[in-house]
Amino acid sequence: MSTLTKNNLSRRQFLGGVAGGIFVTGIQAALPLPAWAVTSPRNIHEGVTNYPAQNYFDLNFRYSPLVVNGKTGRSTAINGTVPAPLVRWREGEEVTMDVTNHLEDTEHASIHWHGILVPFRMDGVPGVNFDGIQPGETFRYNFKVQQAGTYWYHSHSKFQEQTGAYGPIIIDPKDGEPFHYDREHVIVLSDWTFENPDTVFRNIMLDPEYYIYYKRTVFDYFDKIEKDGFADANAELLPFRKMNMSPRDLSNVTGSLYTYLMNGHSPDMNWTGQFKPGETVRLRVINASAMSHFDVRIPGLDMSVVMKDGKAVRPVDCHEFRIGIAETYDVIIKPREEKAYTVFAESLDRSGFTRGTLSPAAGMSAPVPRRRQTPDRKLEDIGMGMMKGKYFGGMDEKMMKKMHHKRMQMQDSNIPGPKGPMPFMLDKTNPDVAMAVMDPKQRMDDPGIGLGKDGWKVLTYKDLVSAEPQPYKAEVDRELTINVTANMERGIFSLDGKKYTEHPGPYLFRHNERLRLYMVNHTMMEHPMHLHGMWMQLETGRSNEELPFVHTYLLKPGEVASFLVTPIEKGDWAFHCHLLYHMEAGMFQVVRVA
Repeated sequence: MSTLTKNNLSRRQFLGGVAGGIFVTGIQAALPLPAWAVTSPRNIHEGVTNYPAQNYFDLNFRYSPLVVNGKTGRSTAINGTVPAPLVRWREGEEVTMDVTNHLEDTEHASIHWHGILVPFRMDGVPGVNFDGIQPGETFRYNFKVQQAGTYWYHSHSKFQEQTGAYGPIIIDPKDGEPFHYDREHVIVLSDWTFENPDTVFRNIMLDPEYYIYYKRTVFDYFDKIEKDGFADANAELLPFRKMNMSPRDLSNVTGSLYTYLMNGHSPDMNWTGQFKPGETVRLRVINASAMSHFDVRIPGLDMSVVMKDGKAVRPVDCHEFRIGIAETYDVIIKPREEKAYTVFAESLDRSGFTRGTLSPAAGMSAPVPRRRQTPDRKLEDIGMGMMKGKYFGGMDEKMMKKMHHKRMQMQDSNIPGPKGPMPFMLDKTNPDVAMAVMDPKQRMDDPGIGLGKDGWKVLTYKDLVSAEPQPYKAEVDRELTINVTANMERGIFSLDGKKYTEHPGPYLFRHNERLRLYMVNHTMMEHPMHLHGMWMQLETGRSNEELPFVHTYLLKPGEVASFLVTPIEKGDWAFHCHLLYHMEAGMFQVVRVA
């Protein structure tokens, strides 16, 4: 069994990429799936309520065959399955996981327990807090479980997360659940490609629009002129052209390459979960994708959101919610009729979807909604609405200073703190940053691009009110701003204008301080920002006791969001965008708690 040694791996060394695949029911005779993940007309998934918590798990990395829609490939599977086995713990107990690397080459492996509070040596990030698990070695993870709720685990080595190394975690509370339910289902959303992840990464670094087939055409331009007039159409579109960007830069990898999965099943394979009419059903929804955000709804059923990222919130009724990569939401549904319902998860860019079925009997199905039209970004969506043709990265230094001065005098009342986030000055000599948003907006009440106009209630971050005890003080000791930056045309993604390999050092957090952390998005894409090792409490304008806890936040273009953070565990922790290829391209940094 390996021991922990000094960090000696670079990000480039542990984010390389392998070919892989997803193992599903088509070959279950060779490598049987865990019962929670198996679904077919002969074997209805009845839920995970009766799968008890355990204190020990033996987890093994192996390359395993896959079948998705009749096509065979290879996955980086854990215990032979994708998703990996359900790990269920109990709050307050000590757990042990022996993880063995059986991969046949020189590739190391790792497991990060996403959202779990652990000693930093147990966090599982090669090059940051351990060396990774070398081929033929076993690493023992051991820690006391300090929380309850729905989480997930995944590899933090190379592109193994893309090739199938991810699975769900359920933690049962020691004092009982805060709400009642009769049955529970785990729903793991993910994206799959048969393409080698190295090839995918290379393609989008050379051309970020390589996989985007829904680009605007000259006919769209003429339609815009007809609808809004020549002047308004050009005022909206020309700034994008000048920035070498498209209003449809929504995702780097789309449904043209991906098959979207639910519990390892494609839409045609139709994962099915069972219920009895009249039951209260808990759905534990996890987005384990590499590059895909989803909009989730169940036509014909209302949902009540009761947890975000494993932490209880006051129930919020809605009909749809957007789940960014690495987020989890727990929802309660109450199907009364003896009929089937479709669980529909549509990609943010509308390039594809996955679906499953909830039904009272085997073999039932329900209509699948039609995909909505691909939305277009507008200048105001990326924090540039005020200036139209001038409010972009190409503005001269005099204009930038003028905008900074104006902003310091007109602090947005929705942004907490005495001064708000520190302005980010664009350095024209730095080719890694293409634009700077001079007037970022707080957008927690915005459901996101393409949502909110369908006639039903869509969840927003502003709706979330904590139902958890508040263990931290309200007084803020210090403020820190981290800017999310990029040159998307060149495939470069960074923090504060510097890629990981160029950053001067870790961000310093003080042990037990109350830190207000601002994140500002200076790009025109959503970024799921994840902080390891500690909670972020989203400042929604409510009292300190009502601020929701998050481990991942989907930061919108042109948005500033603020969080209160109390670092309680010393050590080095990862902070990064959870878009896997963005992280590899440099949107990653270390936070040092000392």
